[in-house]
Amino acid sequence: MAHKHSHTPSTHGKAFAIGITLNIAYVIVEVFYGLSINSSALLADAGHNTSDVLSLVLAWAATWAAQKRPSGDYTYGYRKTTIMASVINGALIIAAGGIITYDAILKLQNPVEIPGNIIMIVAGIGVVINTLTALLFMKGQKGDLNIKGAFLHMAADAGVSLGVVIGGLVIKLTGITWIDPVLSFVIVAVIVYSAWGLLRDSVKLALDAVPQEIDIQEVNNYLKSINGVEGVHDLHIWAMSTTETALTAHLIVPGGQDDNFLYKIREELHEKFEITHTTLQIENDFGDDAYCGNKKLSEV
Repeated sequence: MAHKHSHTPSTHGKAFAIGITLNIAYVIVEVFYGLSINSSALLADAGHNTSDVLSLVLAWAATWAAQKRPSGDYTYGYRKTTIMASVINGALIIAAGGIITYDAILKLQNPVEIPGNIIMIVAGIGVVINTLTALLFMKGQKGDLNIKGAFLHMAADAGVSLGVVIGGLVIKLTGITWIDPVLSFVIVAVIVYSAWGLLRDSVKLALDAVPQEIDIQEVNNYLKSINGVEGVHDLHIWAMSTTETALTAHLIVPGGQDDNFLYKIREELHEKFEITHTTLQIENDFGDDAYCGNKKLSEV
């Protein structure tokens, strides 16, 4: 059998530290002015940013835990914590959306006069902070669902804050008070839209589904195309973390093969499909129960 282990991914510690600090400071500013002028939009955005701070903390903790070496009962280490963090993050954002909606409904029933210029100034600060934070995670988000979640949260926040700036300008020019709670509904729509995809993908990974970027049929076809391989069964592909993918398979190779044969397959799986942890077993014949996943070889 052949095994391949990947290098430990970066924790992005500096990016998380800066992002968390900036967003905590901004939440304090939003809550202070939101309560001072009774702005539903600012309080809603503060609630959203609070959930994002928690998300960043969870994501950072998960990437740190994933670096710990396997030990005792945890033979794979703590890589799965990055997937668990992504699931919790998605759920947190959707829950925050429900709280924001409730507050906005109350403000629609009891509208109050809102100073648009303060909303514009505070939200404008948010545009800058959220944009800077998103840029910290732009590079890492391409290969890590956990980092992608942090990037999407911050990018969405920047867009939401820009919307609040525009809303503040309209309130200042027109004096229409219901614009403030309506903005909260827009914020909720953005939150749910951005969080749903993250939650869906994270739950799939938590259930050991094949990662979205990998086509299991293509992998199966590749393995069967290798010279000397007459069949493939018990092919499984799953995410060990938000950055590492594992594969196990049984290859039917009459007469057997040496280690170099297995090493070459391992390297090509890495290059073609970015599969970082491979376990292959060589067998001489199919036997009576040769399967690929839950399908017989003749059906694949």
